[in-house]
Amino acid sequence: MKIKIAYCIPGLYYPSGMERVLSLKANYLSSQKDKYEIYIILTEGKDKTPYYPLLPEIQLIHLDINFDDLYTVSPIKKISGYLQKQKLFRKRLTECLHQIRPDITISLLRRDINFINKIKDGSIKLGEIHFSRANYRDFKNNRLPSFLQKIVAKYWTKQLIRELKKLKRFIVLSQEDKAKWKELNNVSVLYNPLSFFPETTSRCENKKVIAVGRYMPQKGFDLLIDCWKIVSEKHPDWILSIYGDGMRQELQEQINRLGLQHQCRLEHSVSNITEKYLESSIFVLSSRYEGFGMVIIEAMACGLPTVSFACPCGPKDIIKDGKDGFLVENSDIEQMAEKICHLIEHEDERKCMGKNARLNVERFKIENIGPQWEKLFEEVLK
Repeated sequence: MKIKIAYCIPGLYYPSGMERVLSLKANYLSSQKDKYEIYIILTEGKDKTPYYPLLPEIQLIHLDINFDDLYTVSPIKKISGYLQKQKLFRKRLTECLHQIRPDITISLLRRDINFINKIKDGSIKLGEIHFSRANYRDFKNNRLPSFLQKIVAKYWTKQLIRELKKLKRFIVLSQEDKAKWKELNNVSVLYNPLSFFPETTSRCENKKVIAVGRYMPQKGFDLLIDCWKIVSEKHPDWILSIYGDGMRQELQEQINRLGLQHQCRLEHSVSNITEKYLESSIFVLSSRYEGFGMVIIEAMACGLPTVSFACPCGPKDIIKDGKDGFLVENSDIEQMAEKICHLIEHEDERKCMGKNARLNVERFKIENIGPQWEKLFEEVLK
């Protein structure tokens, strides 16, 4: 008899890391013939096509809650609307789980984590987080006074920990992040899988450095541009290309102010990012924080050495410092510039690190990560 697994996620139509990783895992499990029956339960995007392809055997269940509709209404309507939708969500998810009777229900720690443990459908409840604890919920970016931010954050954290303790297992993305959940004794680490592993790799000979991510403060591209000012003074013939979408104007103004228009380019995100990695010689991660750092393992799979801030969380779990890349003290642009220049000036070492990077990230192939999930399922079902 097949093991029924139900995933709970808001939607699948947006091109972000959580959606991509879930699609990879769901496809892997569904491809294990006669072993798993996969359901993905959604609250948003009923009439939208999933951004990442899914095998036809995977069953999508749309609860048609549409929390996204609240983004355009007034604050008062937003509060009342949220409470109504959350009540409807709990009702429909409860009915759904009682109908399909999964063996395992997996929350991706969105709105369902508030009540999923209370649903008595007979399934084992797991949780997986696609962020680090430090950036799972940031109350500093709302409009509340600072003292209220602290009160809300303390209350919310207490409620979250209470629900996480009830889960059979709570899965995080790095050993570093696991150490931050000291209140819990049910934490496991399972890394994200690679979305591709190309047959060819970069020759690491082009005078190109690449960075990838959304144009937002978290990604630290403002720090990277300041860093590139230092690099370009020594190596004006090298080009930094940053691929992403989002808050572009301020970064472009910074580039113009520093006179880097010919050495630093803001590019739109592309569907063929693999080709851009293969055309480059060095990958740089300048994030202030990460959940894991999928772009690091993607670049390394293409044979690129990485220079990365040792930010929480992910880079320290992935990069072998000095062997396949360099870890730099968080936000230290001078040290980052020094390591980038070192790789630029030492071609043989750059190529050797690129080869080591490729070997390192074989452990993140889906055929290696998938069986770890299967083992976890076997353990919790005993």
